[in-house]
Amino acid sequence: MTKVYAYSGCGTCRTALKFLKIHGVAHESVPVREQPPTKAELRKMLAFQGGVVRRLFNTSGTDYRALGLSSTLQAMPPDAALDMLATNGNLVKRPFLLTAEGGTVGFDEDVWRELLGIKA
Repeated sequence: MTKVYAYSGCGTCRTALKFLKIHGVAHESVPVREQPPTKAELRKMLAFQGGVVRRLFNTSGTDYRALGLSSTLQAMPPDAALDMLATNGNLVKRPFLLTAEGGTVGFDEDVWRELLGIKA
């Protein structure tokens, strides 16, 4: 099942969800702020992102800035970073798309088309 973690106040998330609807992609939409991805899901996404933890973070968010993560994240053990993400959905880069075959963060229509097998 395709799962999308999104925030209703995020224009990019709304665009991504509209894209899924237009293309008839069955999916589960999860409110990321209230229900962040599980640590297991974050580990999967980390693998899909080439092991780069920073890619999973909403680096433009206020929580990211308030916690000073731009200067501390690089030295943080990956497991500690995943714990932060699993407990604070505001820190998670969105939309956060997971499928049985892969996953991506953010919305790039071409990437989503490829991942979901949608022809242009």
